[in-house]
Amino acid sequence: MGEKDRAGAMFTLDELARTIDDRAGASAETSYTRSLLDRGAAHCARKFGEEAIEFSIAVAAQDESAVRAEAADVLYHLLVALRARGIVLSSVMDELGKRSRQSGHQEKASRTK
Repeated sequence: MGEKDRAGAMFTLDELARTIDDRAGASAETSYTRSLLDRGAAHCARKFGEEAIEFSIAVAAQDESAVRAEAADVLYHLLVALRARGIVLSSVMDELGKRSRQSGHQEKASRTK
């Protein structure tokens, strides 16, 4: 199960997105998020890619704790990259919702090349 706060509520991706939005308004000296965003979308994409590779390695060959830690890094850097492009999480969730109405094979076949 997910980590819960003192009130028993689970931390969500929406909360992470709001935290990223808040930290984007800080200075790069005090906010890692702001320092990533200041380097641009391409840098954020590279950082996301690095974290995705680390996650893949963890899944293949490391313990559960390492997989969880790398998964958290992937989610964080995904949301930072989306922010760098001006794409809100809700639009990605809407896309997932559309795709979930059909099988994965059908959805993949319906994509335009």
